[in-house]
Amino acid sequence: MPTYRRKAALLALSVVSVATALTGAGAPLARAAPGAPASSLEWKPCARPGGPAAQECAELPVPLDYADPDGPRITLAVSRLRSDRPAARRGTLLVIPGGPGGSGVQRLTQKGNALSRELAGAYDIVALDPRGVGGSTKASCGLDPADRWLVTLRSWAGPDGETAENAARARRIADACAREGGPVLRSFTTANEVRDIDRFRQALGERKLSAWGVSYGTYVGAVYAQTYPHRTDRWVLDSSGDPDPRRLARGWLANMSQGADDRFPDFAAWAADPARDAEGLRLAEHPEQVEPLLLELAARLDREPKESDVAGTPLTGNGLRQTLQNALYGDALFPGLARLVRAAQDPAARPTLPPELARPLPDTDAAVMVGVICNDVRWPQGAAGYEEAVAADRAAHPLTAGMPVNVTPCSFWKDRPREEPTRITDRGPSNILMIQNLRDPSTPYSGALKMRRALGDRARLVTVDHGGHGVYLAGTNTCGDRAVTHYLTTGTRPHQDTYCAP
Repeated sequence: MPTYRRKAALLALSVVSVATALTGAGAPLARAAPGAPASSLEWKPCARPGGPAAQECAELPVPLDYADPDGPRITLAVSRLRSDRPAARRGTLLVIPGGPGGSGVQRLTQKGNALSRELAGAYDIVALDPRGVGGSTKASCGLDPADRWLVTLRSWAGPDGETAENAARARRIADACAREGGPVLRSFTTANEVRDIDRFRQALGERKLSAWGVSYGTYVGAVYAQTYPHRTDRWVLDSSGDPDPRRLARGWLANMSQGADDRFPDFAAWAADPARDAEGLRLAEHPEQVEPLLLELAARLDREPKESDVAGTPLTGNGLRQTLQNALYGDALFPGLARLVRAAQDPAARPTLPPELARPLPDTDAAVMVGVICNDVRWPQGAAGYEEAVAADRAAHPLTAGMPVNVTPCSFWKDRPREEPTRITDRGPSNILMIQNLRDPSTPYSGALKMRRALGDRARLVTVDHGGHGVYLAGTNTCGDRAVTHYLTTGTRPHQDTYCAP
C-alpha cells in the first residue's frame, strides 16, 4: 500500500493500521552504543521491506493495571533505530503514532530512514505499539463482520439522515465489547499509554525523552508532558486537536466537519485544473462546481449503489463520502478519489474500491479503535438527540453528512471511565514545538489553537499554509521541516509563533 494510502488509513478515531508480527531470529542482549545508556530490553533484528536495515525490536512487559503493579502483565512491542553517529548522539527520540490504533513500530519502519537523515545521528529513535495494536497484547470484541466495515464503524447516517440503524449497531458493538473485551480492553486508555511510555523510558535507561507525536499522538504527548514534565526534553506536537477534557474524542470527531470544509477547496481547485485533462481526471470546469457534483453523485449512490470490483460490496454514497474524507489527508490521494468519481459516473465502469473499503477491519483493530475513545471520557448516554444533531450538521456541513456528530458505541458503553481526563495546562517547562497545517481535515486549525492556548508559554506554534494531515517529513513544506529539525537538533525554537508560506 503506498505511503499516502497508509497515512489516510490512519484516520484519527477511525482506521487502524495493522502492524506485522515481530520478526527476526533470537539475538543476545544488544550492547548500547557509545554514549547511550544501558537498556534492559532484549533487542533483536527486525528489518522490514522499505524500512531501516538496522531496525531492532523487543518486548516490554508492563502491568495490565498500574493500580496493581504486581498483578497480571501484558507485553508491548517496541522498536528502535540506534544512532549511527555515536559522537553526535544527544538522547532518545520517541515516535508517538496517531489513531487511536496507530502502530509506533510500523511508523518507525516508515519514517526511520528519513528521521535518521534529517537528525544526523542526534538520537536513538524508538517507538512502541500501544496496547491492542500490532505486536502488543490485543483484545477482541467478537464483532460480526458486518459491524466492522469502515463505513459502518464510522457512523454515516442513512440517505435522509436516519440514525436508527447507527444506534442499533452502536448498541450491539458496546454490548459485544462488554461481553468479550475483558480487563485488557478496559485497560485501553490514553492514561495507560502514557504510563507505558514512561515504563519504556525506564527500560531504555533514559532520564528524559524527546518526542514527535502526530495526530492523536499529540494528545498522548501532551498528557505525558503534563504528567511527567521533568522527563521531557524536546517535544514536538504535529497536527494537534482540541484538548478539552470534557469532550476529547467526541470533540475531535465533531471538529472533522469543519476540517473537511477547510480542506475541500484544495481538492476542488485540483480537480478543476485544466492540467487534469491530460490525465482524464478533470471533474469540472470551475472549482465551485466540484462540491455539488460530489454531493449529487453521493445522493445517487445512496439510491442506487454501483457494483464494484469487490463481489457483494457495491460503492455506496457513504463509501464515496468516506473515500473523500480519506483523500483529504494528502494531495497524493487526490487522483485516486478522482478516478473513483469517474468510474462511478460511467454507466459501463465498475469502480475499484480503495483497500480500506474493500474488506472488514480485523476484530482486534475495531476493539482498540472504540476502546480508547470510550474508556477515556464519558459520552452522552443513549440515542436521544442524535437525529437532530445529524440533521443540523448535515445542513451546515454537507460534505460530512452528519457523521462527525452521530451516535457511537461510546453512548452505550458499559464501563464508566476509571480516571478523570488530564487537563493540559501551561504549567511545565517551555520545551514544546507545535506544527500545524492551516487546512487539516482531521485536526482542524481551530482545534490546534485551543491546544496552543492551553499550553501557554510552554509552546511555540509553527503554522504551515498547506492542506492535509501531518506536517513534518510529509514532503509538503521545507520551512516547516526546517523548523522542527532545527529544534530537535539544536534545541532552539522560534522566539514566537511563526508562519510558513506555501
